[in-house]
Amino acid sequence: MNDLIDCGLETGLCTNCIHKGGFELLVNEMMNKNVVTLKPTDTIGKAIQLFREKNIRHLPVINEDDHCIGIISDRDIRSAVPSSLLQFEEMSKVLNQTVDTIMVKDVITVHPLDFFEEAAVLFNQYRIGCLPVESENKLVGIITQTDIIQTFITLTGTDQPGSQIEVRLHNQTGQLAELTRLISNENINILSVLIYPDQIHPNDNIIVLRLSTINPLPVIKSLENHGVEVIFPKLKEYPI
Repeated sequence: MNDLIDCGLETGLCTNCIHKGGFELLVNEMMNKNVVTLKPTDTIGKAIQLFREKNIRHLPVINEDDHCIGIISDRDIRSAVPSSLLQFEEMSKVLNQTVDTIMVKDVITVHPLDFFEEAAVLFNQYRIGCLPVESENKLVGIITQTDIIQTFITLTGTDQPGSQIEVRLHNQTGQLAELTRLISNENINILSVLIYPDQIHPNDNIIVLRLSTINPLPVIKSLENHGVEVIFPKLKEYPI
């Protein structure tokens, strides 16, 4: 946790420190371990029943060794059963087909000890709705887009009462530590810190801070008095 102390963050999480100092947000901490699954010989009708009963959108298909060999989504079901106007015989034939005839077989998986960010990259890269989690070729969990969004909300502290400010800092050692020290002097806790490169000023970073106060005005005044450029919100936006 040394890097968390170095950056001055007393509560919450600095995203630059996730991989440092022993703090790691892993897939294992966010995945759903109670996974509803199918066998390849199960029918489409059973899949539809599970989707409705469990209120889920994805079903991993596993073999006798609990290895994930396919994925079925509610979209796959809609494609397989295109119309409710099908004749009974035709509908019955579709519902009795086995799920291995419609499942996605090129399954992308992650390991329980993979980092959250690596899983998020896979969601974005492959435009998928879920990721089975496997350890030693056995399904142990699943994460969905909803899990990714919920984790991001937790990381940024937006599920807690507070306010947000954005400042511009030079990309130099010690700048972030000094910033958080100034905020700490105002007896305000930092819920989260996000850092990204300034697209206009290449040598600067934009620092987005979530603060545990609904009135950031004293913090903004203090930062500006110490020469820190606050780019959001501006003091003039507050009634004096």
